[in-house]
Amino acid sequence: MTTFDDREHAFESKYAHDEEMKFKADARCNKLLGLWAAGLLGKTGEEADKYAKTVVVADFEEAGHEDVVRKVAADLGDKSDPDTIRAKMAELRVIAKTEIMKEV
Repeated sequence: MTTFDDREHAFESKYAHDEEMKFKADARCNKLLGLWAAGLLGKTGEEADKYAKTVVVADFEEAGHEDVVRKVAADLGDKSDPDTIRAKMAELRVIAKTEIMKEV
């Protein structure tokens, strides 16, 4: 194998690793957002966990995070607005990334 092949393989491996970490952080962020929203809805325990899973699944509907924002905003109704939900997501994304990095 040449040096170029080695570098190419290393780059591909790093890219795959980075994408996996991004996916995990996004899923964790969505779960945390779901638990936050569940609290606003008065859900606790297993009911809150089930709701959080529906938020995680909502992210698979289309590219980007707006599908999650729409779902949570619709579920929360007048308890929150899309801008507040986006701000909460930004806050939780930092927490999610930190948690994922600690697990690695």
